[in-house]
Amino acid sequence: MASIRSLPSLVRKQFKLAQESGDLTFYATQVAILHCAGLPFQVRFSPALANKPKSNKSADSKHVDPFEKPPQGLFITDVAPAHYLVLNKFPVIPGHFILATKSFKKQTDLLEADDLDAAYQCLKAYKEEGEELFGFFNSGEHSGASQPHRHIQFLPVDSMRNGIEQGITWDVLVDGLSSSPPPELPFSYFAAPIPANPSSNQLREIYLELHGKACRLSNVEITASGESSISYNLGLTDRTIVLCPRTSEGMDIQLGDGQSLGPIALNGTVLGGTLLVKTEDEWDALRKDESRLLDTLNAIGISNTTNHQNYEGRL
Repeated sequence: MASIRSLPSLVRKQFKLAQESGDLTFYATQVAILHCAGLPFQVRFSPALANKPKSNKSADSKHVDPFEKPPQGLFITDVAPAHYLVLNKFPVIPGHFILATKSFKKQTDLLEADDLDAAYQCLKAYKEEGEELFGFFNSGEHSGASQPHRHIQFLPVDSMRNGIEQGITWDVLVDGLSSSPPPELPFSYFAAPIPANPSSNQLREIYLELHGKACRLSNVEITASGESSISYNLGLTDRTIVLCPRTSEGMDIQLGDGQSLGPIALNGTVLGGTLLVKTEDEWDALRKDESRLLDTLNAIGISNTTNHQNYEGRL
């Protein structure tokens, strides 16, 4: 399987050019490390993003597909034959880029072999340069997905560590979830190692196996093509693939005075061990009481206290 030559350099170069030209707006963040089940999660907050003017588009405005004709200033490269790479227009992590299909395909349909093959090309390209890359996919109404055009997102792991104080440990969550014994998180997930140099068919077989387990846990029909019967997040590195069935996008934080904040909405970055909050009040509330992180993670999926007989591979 071929990989994309010099991809980390391509991404960094285009990110710098796009930021200088105004095609891209980077939002710096503050970061805190909180713990759940003994595992470190980074919580990020961007004051500038919180103050970003709201869109004045009406509810009945025609949807514009950002991946139909990506801006040239954000375009990185083609991934033959059916995909291309483009920068995220409003990133909070430097080098955040997206793998999108050239022709429209539904985000809610199951990923195909060529989608997973193209994603692995990106992961492998970073590995070959001695760097790490985290990929995530949001599918379904409860997953945090925002666009109907199929796309997988990627974050350079070195950039994900920006702002973390020296001496504080944080690693991408995905890679630890296929260990034995596996970590226990508040939500159910299914993980598997990725073999060295997998074929596209091998990748899809692993993906379908994890998706099937999540469907059985959710008591819904298992399908191998077409629209997924569940909402879910997928997390990827070159070593591990993790799938988490979703039942909610997030939850409100309840304060002691009866007030509530939120909702705090999570997408697939949670499988990387990171989440972004929208307001300073949410940021402060999570830092003051780490149990609120546990409550939020418990709300997004199927509790790991559910009876999981015959679902070996969840943890």
